[in-house]
Amino acid sequence: MAEAAARGMAASSYSSSSATAPGGGSASAGLKTYFKTPEGRYTLQCEKAHSAAVLHYNHGGKTVSQLTVAYLKERSTGQGSAPSTPSSSSGMRSAAARLLGTGNGGRALSFVGGNGVSRAVSAGSRIGGSLGTSTSLGGSQAVPNYDGKGAYIIFNSADTLFISDLNSQDKDPVKCMHFTNSNPLYHAFDSEAKEGHDLIIGMGSGDVYSMSLRQQLQEPGRKPVAAQHYNKGDKDGMNISSRCTSVAWVPEHEGIFVVSHSDGNLYVYDKSKDGSTECTFPAIKDPAQLMVSHAKSSKINPIARWHVCDGSINAISFSPDGAYLATVGRDGYLRVFDFSKEQLIFGGKSYYGALLCCTWSSDGKYLLTGGEDDLVQVWSMDNRKIVAWGEGHNSWVSGVAFDPYWSPPNSDGTEENVVYRFGSVGQDTQLLLWDLAMDEIVVPLRHPSGGSPTFGSGSPSAHWDNVCPPTGVLQPSPRMRHVPKLSPLIAHRVHTDPLSGLAFSTETILTICREGLVKIWARPGHSESNQRSNSSELALSHTASKDRAITSSNKSSGSSFKQPSSLLLT
Repeated sequence: MAEAAARGMAASSYSSSSATAPGGGSASAGLKTYFKTPEGRYTLQCEKAHSAAVLHYNHGGKTVSQLTVAYLKERSTGQGSAPSTPSSSSGMRSAAARLLGTGNGGRALSFVGGNGVSRAVSAGSRIGGSLGTSTSLGGSQAVPNYDGKGAYIIFNSADTLFISDLNSQDKDPVKCMHFTNSNPLYHAFDSEAKEGHDLIIGMGSGDVYSMSLRQQLQEPGRKPVAAQHYNKGDKDGMNISSRCTSVAWVPEHEGIFVVSHSDGNLYVYDKSKDGSTECTFPAIKDPAQLMVSHAKSSKINPIARWHVCDGSINAISFSPDGAYLATVGRDGYLRVFDFSKEQLIFGGKSYYGALLCCTWSSDGKYLLTGGEDDLVQVWSMDNRKIVAWGEGHNSWVSGVAFDPYWSPPNSDGTEENVVYRFGSVGQDTQLLLWDLAMDEIVVPLRHPSGGSPTFGSGSPSAHWDNVCPPTGVLQPSPRMRHVPKLSPLIAHRVHTDPLSGLAFSTETILTICREGLVKIWARPGHSESNQRSNSSELALSHTASKDRAITSSNKSSGSSFKQPSSLLLT
C-alpha cells in the first residue's frame, strides 16, 4: 500500500536502553544492547558470525542468511543408530556405513547432533555431484571434545553453511561446510528424526541435499560428508532448476520433507528413496490452479509435485501435527492445505504486495504472515480467515515466529490459551514483540444493512463478519477497519543491516541479518551461567515446553503483568 513506506513506528511505553556492545561492533553503530518488556529486561548476550578467514563466493548473486536452531539429547539405548539410506545408492550406503559403523556410543540425535565418535574420511571420497572431496582445512576440524549433546545454530552466507555452538560465547562457528557449485539458501532440521539424515539444505540451483548433522560435527574438513543429493538439475535429465525458496520436514511423517521453488512448485521427498534417478511430471495446464502429480515409480524422488501458484512460493510451514501445510507467495496469498488429502482448505490475500514469511502457533490454532505491506497478519484456523493485523514495521516484514516458551505471570499451564507472544523482524532492522490477547479483542461486526460496523462481545470467534468462508476458496483481503489492529509491545533496532529471521529458545531470542550476523538476546533472569546449563536438560525442556500450550489468566488480581491495549480498531 502507498502508506506502507511512510508508516511510523507505533508508540510503546517500554523503551530500549543504551550500552556498550561486546566487541565494539554494536557500539560503533550506535545500537542499544538491551530492551525492556513488562516481564523484565532482555540483554544482548553474545554474537555469532562466520570467520573472516573463510573465503566466500556467491554463485549467481547475493544470498540472504537464514537461521535454524537445533537441539541434541541422548537417544535411549534401545533405538537404532544406523542411517536410513536409499536402497539403490550403494556408494552412499557404504560411505554412511563406514562413517557411522556401530560405534556411536549409544548416543543419537533427537534435535541436533553428534555422536562423540570420530572416524577419518578419505580425502578422495566424492560426496555428491557438487560437494567435491572431504579434506581437512584450517578452522574446520572435527568439533573438539564433542560429546553428542548440545544446542547448535545453523546459518548460511554466500557458498558456505556454518554451525555454531549456541551455548558458547565463541563468536566463530565450530564447523563450516563449503559448496562449490551453488549457494545454500534454506535449511531445516528434523527434531524427531529416529535415524539417518536429519538436515536438509535447499540450493540456489534448485538442488537439494540431506545429511546427518551428527556426522558433520564429528568429521574434519569443509565439505559435507555422506550427503544424499536430490534433484541434480538438468545435467541429469531432471527439470527442477528453479531456485529453492524454502524447505521443511513434515512433522509426524518420518523421513518426509518438502521443498518449494521460485516457479510456484513444491516437491515432496522421502529420504529413504533414491534421489539420483530421473523423474518427470505432467505439464502444468493452468499455472493459476492447484495441480498435484505423483511420481510414476514408488522407488524414486521426488515422490510428488504440487503446483501451487503462478509465481514464486516464498515460504512454507507445517502445523505442529503435520496435518496442514501453509504457503505464502509472490501473488500475495496465504494458502492452507490439508497435506494428506492434498486439498486447499482456505486462503487469504495480503493488503499489498507479496507475502514473505509464515509460521504456526504451537497449538496449531493460529498462523502468522508478514510481507511487503509492512504488516503482520494473524489468521485463525477455526475461522479460516484473518482475525487481526499488526502495524509497527517501517519496511517489509521478513520473519515471524511464535514464542512457544513464553507464558505471562500467574499462568499455571492448565488453562485455555488466551495470550500468545510472538515476534517479527523486518528490513527496517527492527525486532518487534507482540502480545495477542484473545480475550481482549474488540470485535467489529458488519451491520446487517451493510452500514457501519457494530461491536461484538470480544469472543475470538466473533470477528469481522462472523462467517467462515467456504472450503477451498481464496478470499480477498477485508477492509482494514473491519479487522482488529495490534500494536507492538516493544520495538528494538537490533542490527545495522536488514533482518532476515528470528528464533526463540528456552532462554534466548535469536536474530539474524541478511549478512549472516547472529545476535543472541538473553531472556529476563537468565545469566551466562544459566545459558551454559546442561545441554541434555535444555533439550528435554525444549520438548516439554513446545508440547505445553501457552496459557494465561491475565485478569487475575495478583498479576504484575500490565496487559497492553494492543488490539484496537482503526
